[in-house]
Amino acid sequence: MLSSARNQFLGIVKSIDQGAVNSEVILDVNGLELTAMITNHSVVHLGLATGSAAYALIKAPSVIVLTDSTIKTSARNQIWGTVSRCEPGAVNAIVVIASDAGPEITASITLDSLNSLGLAPGVRACALIKASQIIVATKS
Repeated sequence: MLSSARNQFLGIVKSIDQGAVNSEVILDVNGLELTAMITNHSVVHLGLATGSAAYALIKAPSVIVLTDSTIKTSARNQIWGTVSRCEPGAVNAIVVIASDAGPEITASITLDSLNSLGLAPGVRACALIKASQIIVATKS
């Protein structure tokens, strides 16, 4: 499987909570739990079951970065860690956060945001990812 998503994580399905139309799928990626919201049809189509392997794909622009731990948010995935790398560009920047659980999360944010948040290697930061922004994939 090849993908343009900067964040590609192989995990194990920890649980599936089926609703009327959508299911909440929790993947364990080496101790980091990612919650995805996908359709029930996709759960069946992908053959997902507790204990099965699946990928979580997250485009870098879908990752929101914050540094203030007092901010409340509805994003299901709130992944705290430390900035390991910043790549500033003319307009946008890439920020890589080494999560406390281990895996690195890559975000694409504006250069203004990079500067206003004071992001640099060693700074504590949180990667916010809405459950609906995670694409779940399996090998066919």
